Amino acid sequence: MTPPCHPMRSLVLACFAALTASLAQADIFVSSEKDNAIQQLDNEGKFIRAIAVCKRPRHMAWAQGGQRIMVACGDSDQIGVVDVKAGALIDSLPTGESPEIFALSPDGKTAYVSIEDDSQLAAYDLASKKPVFSVKTGAEPEGVLATADGKYVYVTSEVANAVYGIDVAKRKAIGRVKTGMRPRRFAISPDMGELWVTNELGSSISVLEVPAMKLKETIKLQVTGMRAADITPVGMLMTPDGKTVWVALGRANHVAEIDVATRKLRGLALVGKRAWGLSLSADGSRLFVANGLSDDMTIIDTASRKPLRTVPVGREPHSILSN
Repeated sequence: MTPPCHPMRSLVLACFAALTASLAQADIFVSSEKDNAIQQLDNEGKFIRAIAVCKRPRHMAWAQGGQRIMVACGDSDQIGVVDVKAGALIDSLPTGESPEIFALSPDGKTAYVSIEDDSQLAAYDLASKKPVFSVKTGAEPEGVLATADGKYVYVTSEVANAVYGIDVAKRKAIGRVKTGMRPRRFAISPDMGELWVTNELGSSISVLEVPAMKLKETIKLQVTGMRAADITPVGMLMTPDGKTVWVALGRANHVAEIDVATRKLRGLALVGKRAWGLSLSADGSRLFVANGLSDDMTIIDTASRKPLRTVPVGREPHSILSN
């Protein structure tokens, strides 16, 4: 005889089923430049769907509490807005030519966009879709980071080999710091006092003191048996506790784990060809790596630095978001 279903037990089972379902839902999003799409996958890397977006999607960011994804589309001269639940492009923000990297203000009202062809950082009001201000930088600006307090925005210039600091309230540059060759992306410490910058052609990371805009240290990156010219760091992220930095080493086909306090390499993880974009799972147990030349993504167990699996994610994957 089947026992009667107890209301509390039913509630517990329903909650467990909902939790299980939520864990199984897709929470990884990868921009695919040549497919003009964002690939959506679940936690294990299983393909769910491809979301058609604007042309040549690159950098992405969460918006509206994770309900939207904003994506820079270099060949459409715009930032597209994707509704995550619907899996559809629902809006766009016109920008200057060839936007690549952008950052949102902490209140979500402003987008700061590096405009490569105009050598400037442009700020746009998201509600009106109008430009607010722009600041000239060195040629080919790329990496953009807005501080959590909303006071500063930092921009790399690949040609000038420098980082520019911008005071948001004053709408002007407050300083310029020389870095290694071809600086690309940022990571910032939780106290917003230390800014890390990858130097793609310098096989190094520049550590800056901000907002003072001073170079503190240069960390050389090495892989045993590999030439420095093949170590081309681009993507980078710092863990929320500020203790660890993960760096994608580009053509070296590895990801490096660096101890922030000592600046020392803890170890390397082997991934696909041209490791590029990075993202951490919410609990920090997995690192997702976009491999631009092998058209796939490697999932790494962060505790052991061992790759769990590699899965296809469209042609020329660029950036990854995970919720």
